[in-house]
Amino acid sequence: MHTTSVTPDAMSHIVRFGGKILSLDGRPKIVGILNVTPDSFFDGGRHLALESALYQASQMVAEGAAAIDIGGQSTRPGHSEVSIEQEIARVVPVIEALSGRLSVPLSIDTYKPAVARAAIKAGADIINDVHGFHRNPELAEIAAGQGCGVILMHNEVSFSATRGSTMERITAFLGRSLDIAVSAGVPRERIILDPGIGFAKTHEQNLEILARLGELKILGCPLLLGASRKSVVGNVLSVPPEERLEGTLTTTALAVWQGVEFIRAHDVCANLRAALMAKTIRDAIPTAQ
Repeated sequence: MHTTSVTPDAMSHIVRFGGKILSLDGRPKIVGILNVTPDSFFDGGRHLALESALYQASQMVAEGAAAIDIGGQSTRPGHSEVSIEQEIARVVPVIEALSGRLSVPLSIDTYKPAVARAAIKAGADIINDVHGFHRNPELAEIAAGQGCGVILMHNEVSFSATRGSTMERITAFLGRSLDIAVSAGVPRERIILDPGIGFAKTHEQNLEILARLGELKILGCPLLLGASRKSVVGNVLSVPPEERLEGTLTTTALAVWQGVEFIRAHDVCANLRAALMAKTIRDAIPTAQ
């Protein structure tokens, strides 16, 4: 791995997604989740119809979403693989319709190169890969060639786990993801990193990651947290996905306190309010004279 450590102060103040730009102005950004799947753990089946998906996306933007992440295959534990053709059929009509209606960047949540190509052609600006370019490095070449932004997630489920502590393994994995992207020609200003809460991790590991998110700043890229209504919340509170909002908001506030720039969430308005409150309190800490 040859990734160079970068301090937060040296990071770019913008993230480019194709022709769209998000300013890293200190204000937390919410990435709204739009699953057009029948089996996602929380909202599966709710937005399969095109009009429902369009309404939900528009509503999230109205509530303050800075981007919309669209997925056509669930990646929950025990999910069923769908064909490339089926995944494309689910996401492309939605992306085509939204790209003409919304000004915010659109993300395609996929690890399949053919799906990514079809989504970008339809108007997607970001590739969100839950395998961090390790499973299909071709995605890095697609992103570079099309000028896309990328979200690279830690996920050792398909690979032999590396040695070291939880945070050491995540840092090393994402460092390799970053190297794959940069080597393919993806500029660093288009890269966001995600520690992958809930993916091939124990409950204790998920909690440790949530407590130590700030350590990933050493990689020099903006960070995204995706803990919305996940099992780590349910395990702590002993509640089903429908009752995990309060726990989710706690993870959001703690992430923003540690400097995480992006929160991927189902409930945009509530998470944005929690994020802004956490940021405002953090900013009230007197700086050393």
